[in-house]
Amino acid sequence: MHCYTWRVLLELHVENLLLIEQARLRLTPGLNVLTGETGAGKTVLAHALDLLLGGRARAGIVRPGASEAYVEGSFELPHALLAERGERLPAEATEIVLARRVGADGRTRAYLNGRTATVGELRDLGGTLVSFYGQHEHRRLTIAATQLQLLDETCGAEHALRLSACAEAFRQVGRLQSELDGLRELSLARERELDMLEFELAEIADAAPEQSEHDELLGARERLRQAGALCAAAAAGADALASESPEDPGAAQRLAGAAGRLDAIAGVDARLDGLGERLRALLIDSRELAGELRDYGEGLQTEVPGGERGGLDSIEERLSMIERLMRKHGGSIQAVMDHASRARARRDELAGAESALAHTSERLREARAALDEHVLALRKAREAAAPGLGATVREHLRSLAMSDARFEVVLGTREAGPLGGDTVEFLISPNPGVPAGPLREIASGGELSRVMLAIMSAASASTGENTLVFDEVDAGIGGHTARAVGARLRELARGRQVLCITHLPQIASLGDRHFAIVKDTSSDPTCAAVVQLDEAEVVSELVRMLGADGNDGGARRHARALLRAA
Repeated sequence: MHCYTWRVLLELHVENLLLIEQARLRLTPGLNVLTGETGAGKTVLAHALDLLLGGRARAGIVRPGASEAYVEGSFELPHALLAERGERLPAEATEIVLARRVGADGRTRAYLNGRTATVGELRDLGGTLVSFYGQHEHRRLTIAATQLQLLDETCGAEHALRLSACAEAFRQVGRLQSELDGLRELSLARERELDMLEFELAEIADAAPEQSEHDELLGARERLRQAGALCAAAAAGADALASESPEDPGAAQRLAGAAGRLDAIAGVDARLDGLGERLRALLIDSRELAGELRDYGEGLQTEVPGGERGGLDSIEERLSMIERLMRKHGGSIQAVMDHASRARARRDELAGAESALAHTSERLREARAALDEHVLALRKAREAAAPGLGATVREHLRSLAMSDARFEVVLGTREAGPLGGDTVEFLISPNPGVPAGPLREIASGGELSRVMLAIMSAASASTGENTLVFDEVDAGIGGHTARAVGARLRELARGRQVLCITHLPQIASLGDRHFAIVKDTSSDPTCAAVVQLDEAEVVSELVRMLGADGNDGGARRHARALLRAA
């Protein structure tokens, strides 16, 4: 099997799609035309192709009484595309088959070479095989985005890389801007939290609580609260040991008297001398203990409120500070210190977030600078391509019966986006002396169709090797203009495969292969069949398209003349 250098749709198979119960079109390179009476179902085949390209299945497209519709397209591929799709195709494959099933319930399934695929895969792959131009495609020329796309298609092979790089740069700017916005939204809350952390850390640092101090303060507070009873007990003990009252001598005076009597007979009995030593030791201890008890009482009195060392108020104030921190941060000194550690870590973390904000701001600045570079690269390429596109379109318009038309491609600027920062406006003046204006405001439907073909011709070298499908893009024209449009379609078909659904005999007569859709209203429900016409049948179809009776000799001569002129 021959492998063409361009994409070729070898066969289109349709089952139970609207009026068509069964249809199989075997297509050829060059210009394939499809004709038929109004309402016979020509656009059904256009819809079948749209389904193969991943288009949305319209409601009610399944033929009444059938459970599902089925569309299948077989393509012969050039080796280059085969290598690109090697992961989905056998190494020896020379064809690729796209298929789509649409159930009566609206559910669809997609297939690639007999294997289940996604609609997205059909869309991606189909876009590399077929370029589809529907009935109202010429109206898309009035859309700014379409005009930009058409200009981009003439900017050379590297332009796709520029577009991809710009789109990625724009996405990166968007991601960083969202990240920065999020950081900024948190900024005020972060500042409040930082202020709170700094306050709490300063509060803990000022208090500097320690467990040993807390224990000592608790003891001191209890001692001062019982100061009166303690002083009284110490004084009673001191008086009992060494009373200063002559009427009630204390234990020390009695011990002193006893010691004096033992001293008077010292040396008589060694055992009593030993006991006397012990008595004198008790005397010394009692005097020392009495002095210590008096010192304790006097010292305790100096710690009460108003004393030289402060007193209970200062202790209570210190304990209140420490215990407030304990209640606030966990109930213990250790919990307070643990909270301080966590607060310091969180403070450092938030300080790092400030660094992240600064870092993200810098990354965003760099990303915007990169986006500006990609926008400038796209602008330079478009500025270089625009004059050439305008000149080429004007040249093709002359061959489409618009010899006096002026056509220009004008660039403008806008805010940078995924496609750059440019706007494109197609300006046209169809007739001499008429100022050029936007295509959407100036051109009629027929003129738009011709402009589209002129642009397609100008961009044919950059639109790859795809099969081109035109669904009644000849609307609004006739006569010599229709013939000129047909000639342009045939010119396009010299380097690729073109399928044209048309209602004009001037165009149909130029086809390399002619198919007709015939409606059978005698069946229930009505059905339509697709047939490939031989030369005699082509003449009869052209006569019908001319609006004449099949036996009209003049119309048949006209039809043969159209074929000879082709």
